[in-house]
Amino acid sequence: MHAFKEICKIAGAFVGVIVGAGFASGQEILQFFASFGSQGLWGCVVAGLAFVFLSMAFSTMGQRLRAESHKEVVQALLGKHVGWVFDVLITFFLFAITVVMLAGAGSLLHQWLGISEVWGSVLATVATALIVCLDVGRVIAFIGAVTPLLMFMTVVVAGYVLGTPHADVATLQAAATEQPKGASHWLVAALLYVSYNVVAGMPFLVIMGGQASSRRVALWGGVLGGLLLGLLMLLIAAAMYWRMDTLGGLSMPMLSLATQISPWLGHLMSLVIFGMILNTAVGMLYAFMARIVPVATPKFRWGTALASVLALGGSFVGFIALVGMVYPIYGYIGFALMACALLGWLRMDRSQVVPGRA
Repeated sequence: MHAFKEICKIAGAFVGVIVGAGFASGQEILQFFASFGSQGLWGCVVAGLAFVFLSMAFSTMGQRLRAESHKEVVQALLGKHVGWVFDVLITFFLFAITVVMLAGAGSLLHQWLGISEVWGSVLATVATALIVCLDVGRVIAFIGAVTPLLMFMTVVVAGYVLGTPHADVATLQAAATEQPKGASHWLVAALLYVSYNVVAGMPFLVIMGGQASSRRVALWGGVLGGLLLGLLMLLIAAAMYWRMDTLGGLSMPMLSLATQISPWLGHLMSLVIFGMILNTAVGMLYAFMARIVPVATPKFRWGTALASVLALGGSFVGFIALVGMVYPIYGYIGFALMACALLGWLRMDRSQVVPGRA
């Protein structure tokens, strides 16, 4: 029973971290999947399977190496010199995603409650810094706690949308062609989506794997996390496709779908989206600081405070502008990481067990 709880905690935390970076507004699912119409749903299946393998691979590598940051895994996969280059790039990306999430929190609170974007970002920054200063077990528990609510909300919204009348398929396909697309082909879009999310999720995933009590727990925690992500993507993309004729030009389509059902459900969805964004900000900032200074030390806490202030300053550039700058660059770095994960999984001796670990 304890192992099952640990598996669920790892899976929930992994989904929570990825969801803020790649699901928060629904815009990402719309552009990378739903905008391709029915083919985009096959893209969700491909992306889900890729997430299952990658989350399993990185989680078990983290457990085997008893990783406290992504450095150990990157250097094991790429060697000292090339690994150092990727280490620097990934570390910077963690900080960049934190900046993007703080900007996104400001935009959401402004749209939802009318709070100025600056004060919204300040509020999210203070909350993020305080949570990161807790020990890693509490951080994982916090991030995993929001995931069940997210799953419930997604099932409710998607279930309602899929169970009610919709426009004919020809109308939906025509509306899909008008939407902005994340790539020129549905398969490329699916792989690109996995790619930039892997760069965001891998550092925190290997830390969670490093905390796992056994390789089996790390493996199944990764598998369950990947499966949950795939299911979430498919539900959200299908619901958006079913309502494609009503989503044109909306910046937060998931919020729109919830509000179409009921205004109070829209408020609840806003709260969940804020929790998702905060999840990712916490996961990214924790992984960033864990790479730079030892965890659970006064230096870690002071460094977290300083990094939070710097991230808050960067967030004033604006959410949309930051997404446009940060995500495309790291999509291609993610492709290299995906290839390395496959090669590393095949190369590393699966029977190797770190002394002191089951």
